[in-house]
Amino acid sequence: MMPQHPINFNDGHAYECAMGIWSRLVGQQFLDWLDPRPRLRWLDVGCGNGDFTELLARHCEAAEILGVDPSEAQLTFARSRQHARSATFLHGDAMALPFGGGQFDLSVMALVLFFVSDPAKSIFEMRRVTRPGGTVAAYVWDVLNDASPMAPIEAEMKGRGVR
Repeated sequence: MMPQHPINFNDGHAYECAMGIWSRLVGQQFLDWLDPRPRLRWLDVGCGNGDFTELLARHCEAAEILGVDPSEAQLTFARSRQHARSATFLHGDAMALPFGGGQFDLSVMALVLFFVSDPAKSIFEMRRVTRPGGTVAAYVWDVLNDASPMAPIEAEMKGRGVR
């Protein structure tokens, strides 16, 4: 049995260069789907370098936005984003959110669920900190239908016989 090692994202700039455009594109679609009303309290779980948090700040007229992530390096990058300065970024664990129950109108997780060691526990935590009648929502890449940023590379590798 191979030892399990957590996946760490510790370079906000590198993540931005590799994934930023994709995160914004899918993030905007997610926000359009959510169609939130203004003046809501948002929690962005696993906010990373603040890409999705910045979308919230720019497009949602939020009453409050909190981003939580386990990587202090990513949080430092998130805090430097010009359009995310209205958000508060805190160090925290998706499976043990540092908030009391029912504090948020929406708890969201953007492209994070694959990287949490206990996804069910993180969703439970999001539900716990979201007010009754609030929204808990997450999205991930559609890897089953080859709809991820890596799909073109994987197709090329497969075409060349590399698996």
